[in-house]
Amino acid sequence: MTQDVIFEVKGPIGLITLNRPKALNALTLEMILEIGRQLREWAGNSAVSAVVIRGAGDRAFCSGGDIRAIWEDGKDMREGRGEGRIARNFFREEYRLNRQIKVFPKPYIALIDGITMGGGVGVSVHGSHRVTTERTLFAMPEAGIGLFPDVGATYFLPRMPGYTGRYIGLTGARLQAGDLHYLGIGTGHVPSDKLDALVEDFAKAAWSTDADPYKLADDITAGHEIKVDPPILAQHRELIDRAFQHERVEEVLADLEADGSEFAAAAIKSMRGLSPTSLKVTLAQLHKGVELSFDDAMRLEFRITRALLNDHDVYEGIRAAVIDKDRSPKWSPASLEGVSEADVDRHFAELGDDELTFED
Repeated sequence: MTQDVIFEVKGPIGLITLNRPKALNALTLEMILEIGRQLREWAGNSAVSAVVIRGAGDRAFCSGGDIRAIWEDGKDMREGRGEGRIARNFFREEYRLNRQIKVFPKPYIALIDGITMGGGVGVSVHGSHRVTTERTLFAMPEAGIGLFPDVGATYFLPRMPGYTGRYIGLTGARLQAGDLHYLGIGTGHVPSDKLDALVEDFAKAAWSTDADPYKLADDITAGHEIKVDPPILAQHRELIDRAFQHERVEEVLADLEADGSEFAAAAIKSMRGLSPTSLKVTLAQLHKGVELSFDDAMRLEFRITRALLNDHDVYEGIRAAVIDKDRSPKWSPASLEGVSEADVDRHFAELGDDELTFED
């Protein structure tokens, strides 16, 4: 165990605390591996009836993955000092952990208080329960750093109401609790100052009875629950479903431009700042995800990741966001018109012996 992630057994629950508050609890490869090992142990431990995961500090549940380490690894590879193996292993193990959470045989309760983005979505949304607070801020902003919405987004974004998933993936929109409950992500809403009490109630509950453990988790949460704010996306569903139904990013933008509303203008501004390659890959990814099983969706994501790690945009995006922090990435190609169908298709090529595999 490292200080970056803390594991405790409190009565009948296993408690995971992501403990990098200064880094907004961003996940490192070591954290991912340790969480996976601990979940395997707790899955087979009859004394542990449920798992709760939370973030340290008051700003974030988990802001994503440690993208600085990915940039440094990629820099070494491009300068002939490595093979990019660290970055590949990070994503491989992260996706395996996402799947491990998806199939975890006991209640898995994520307290998504504060910033929950990228990798933080992956260690929360696939569990049985996602408890929001008034501080919850949820997003999939990966296209802004030359990546794409991953950690299972290929599976869960297309299964959101209408075309809201495409809207989220193509704009990196930041959502609060009301929208998360509207989209089916939130399963409970508790004030942030009541989370400690909620954890204590989970720890004191009689999980070993014949009661349904998933309903018990709901009932305990309900004892602290307050009303969530109305969703914002509901007011814009007609526009979202009309504009984001298209199979070409250019058509999505044209529909938004024709609308002329403030909401449409905000979506256009967001999309225009993202990697053109990432936008086109994301739309193709979410189209394919409609018919994929969860496991196949994760395999597809690993193929895309492997391709993007050989591209210019991911390293340029990370440079602009977290290295130089100039917020002015120079994408290549710089426009949607410069991204061909062949450019998009190569991101989905099968990997042969290097395909993502899972333990059962």
